Amino acid sequence: MSYVEDINTLLIPNISESILVLDLFAGCGGLSLGFEAAGFKTMGYECVDSAADTYNKNLTGTCTCDTLSVGYEYHDTDCIDIVIGGPPCQPFSRIGIQKGIDDARDGFPIFIDAIKRIRPKVFLFENVQNILGRHKWYFDLILKELRGLGYIVEYRVLNAVDYGVPQNRERVITVGHKSSFSFPKREAYKVTVGDAIGDTMQNSDDTNHFLTPEQERYIQVYEAKSHCINPRDLYADKPARTLTCRNLAGATSDMQRVKLPDGRRRRITQREAARLQSFPDWFVFCGNETRQFTQIGNAVPPLLAYKLALAVKETYSLIERSEEEIFSINHIHNGLFSDFYEN
Repeated sequence: MSYVEDINTLLIPNISESILVLDLFAGCGGLSLGFEAAGFKTMGYECVDSAADTYNKNLTGTCTCDTLSVGYEYHDTDCIDIVIGGPPCQPFSRIGIQKGIDDARDGFPIFIDAIKRIRPKVFLFENVQNILGRHKWYFDLILKELRGLGYIVEYRVLNAVDYGVPQNRERVITVGHKSSFSFPKREAYKVTVGDAIGDTMQNSDDTNHFLTPEQERYIQVYEAKSHCINPRDLYADKPARTLTCRNLAGATSDMQRVKLPDGRRRRITQREAARLQSFPDWFVFCGNETRQFTQIGNAVPPLLAYKLALAVKETYSLIERSEEEIFSINHIHNGLFSDFYEN
């Protein structure tokens, strides 16, 4: 099965579990789509209306468009056993001011507060790798707080390209549980840009955004100053560079683009960007072009999310079996003591 066939058939909501997954800072639903494809019911919260609209248009779960805060009252908390999310990465991204804990967009206090009050059996969050750099002291505080709640907390830097996504995208994945957890195994084959958009990347119709001569000159100056050996175009035989809202939505020197046989270059389309992020073709994005690109660039690749969800599912099953065994042992002990006192 080809990559495109794979994402179009595998990444379909297929709810088989009765438990509810709460997705905080849900965006357009990339993380939730992976969990729904693995069988979980989801419920999302997102402050950007177009992203929430996309979530509601494509997933079985409902996304509430609202701004979260510490102490926020979530729906159906009695049914939530798993909490997932991607606290905004801008405070910690290399591209930006990197204000970290001082950035008003820092969502970790909200995420930790939700874990404190809901006490899920498993939680998972993702963030940029740079949180392990100059912000490592803050990440350590986050881990200490979560471990203080009684969770075993593990993290690992995963590259989406190692899990079937045609894109080099490194993110820190952190999982909390009270049993055991195994991160998904890396895959040998690296899916390429050609595997993902080989059927469209040579398109040159009038709907495409071709680079202007000014943009071409600007890129040449940028690449010369940054000592690029090869132009930063997309190559059919390689995975893509990391997709971000900046290099998708903006006509920047670092924009994601393809070079046509006639020498012209064009920006990739929303559909091509979605494929490179592993969104299936049936997934429809809401909002204008810029908002769609932003949703795609900010998303967790659904295929990676699906493989993480399967790993979480195994951990959740272990916790459930352990709790059933404890209940059974307690029930037997209570029966023995009852017989003792009756005699």
